[in-house]
Amino acid sequence: MLKRIDRTATKQLRDYLDSRSQEISAEILAKVSGLIADVRKRGDEALRDYTKQFDHIDIQDFRVSEEEIERLSAKCDPFFMESMRRAKENIEYFHRAQIQNSYLQQKEYGIFLGQRVLPLDTVGIYVPGGRAQYPSSVLMNAIPAHVAGVRRIVMVTPPNSEGTINPNIAFAAKLAGVDEIYTVGGAQAVAALAYGTESIPCADKIVGPGNIFVAAAKKLVYGKVDIDMIAGPSEILVIADEGANPVYTAADLLSQAEHDPMASAILLTTSEKLLDEVNKELEIQCAKLPKKEIAGASIRDYGTSIVCDSIEECIEFSNAIAPEHLELMVGDPMKYLNLVKNAGSVFLGYYTCESIGDYFGGTNHVLPTSGTARFSSALGVDAFIKKSSFLYYTKEAIENYEQYIVSMAEEEELQAHANAAKVRMP
Repeated sequence: MLKRIDRTATKQLRDYLDSRSQEISAEILAKVSGLIADVRKRGDEALRDYTKQFDHIDIQDFRVSEEEIERLSAKCDPFFMESMRRAKENIEYFHRAQIQNSYLQQKEYGIFLGQRVLPLDTVGIYVPGGRAQYPSSVLMNAIPAHVAGVRRIVMVTPPNSEGTINPNIAFAAKLAGVDEIYTVGGAQAVAALAYGTESIPCADKIVGPGNIFVAAAKKLVYGKVDIDMIAGPSEILVIADEGANPVYTAADLLSQAEHDPMASAILLTTSEKLLDEVNKELEIQCAKLPKKEIAGASIRDYGTSIVCDSIEECIEFSNAIAPEHLELMVGDPMKYLNLVKNAGSVFLGYYTCESIGDYFGGTNHVLPTSGTARFSSALGVDAFIKKSSFLYYTKEAIENYEQYIVSMAEEEELQAHANAAKVRMP
């Protein structure tokens, strides 16, 4: 059953949700820092030692060959492969619209200004191993990089007991345009991507989810390379009017609750009747889930509901919470979309379940969590580009404006700056 809170308790709810974020302890940071230093010093030798220690397998060559990728991909279910191909089309279609162009401006005679939009050269994608395999995340991370024009997309993932990778992950990487795959995981893989080893190239940016040690490594190497984010537990917030179907609503809340006991599922509604029916449905549906213990713990500890006077009030509360996923399960969702200011991704109407965005619709499922949708965005093409400005002044142009440049430089007591303009004068 969803815990019901008062309409005035929105800040307390956000604070409560923020408390789920797993702080990286000083002990973990110190341990990971030492590991990173070791990888920087010993390269592949250190990677082999850590792979033997943590994954219990001896690997000499981390690179997964093209032949191995083809062999593994051939094991995939044909219908799954077709589903992934269609998802890829949708993801590419959405992200192509995000491409930005360089530009050149002529302000006046002899003065040109512009900006170049350039793709990153090398991007590293971390893909978790273990029992949970998420080939959809490979698509969501690699395709925007590919669309952006990244020259080299490198994937790292822990090896399985056979020293290779999951067939679905192999197929997803092949489909999404990953150039190289290496069977190394954990913080040591992040260190390898940040600093490079004999076999693994250093990247300009590292993206992809991982455990607390991977998160710590990403935090520590940030600055040497860019990273996407340090993600917190998953969130879904559903705004539902009296016309919403309680079966749909409960199913959508549970779709995120099954991720993690610390995932949060929130319902904001204008209907007391709907809330009662959703609570009954949650109990019925949760009992049938393979991950009912996880989903049940999430609903029990972080499932929350607020009954509001209007959809506008629901959206006001949602903006204060800034959820990762927001569903507007209302009769006329487009009427309210412009009121939404803070949300990672928005799903409109009674039939647009969050799962569409997770897998197939085309929008990215790598989203800001823990209220960071107030100031950050979903992963996209922008994450894989950089912008470089340029200027061109002719001799006549600098003669016209030298006095202003010198004035500003001398006011800041930077005489060498002023001299650089002065020496170009007759």
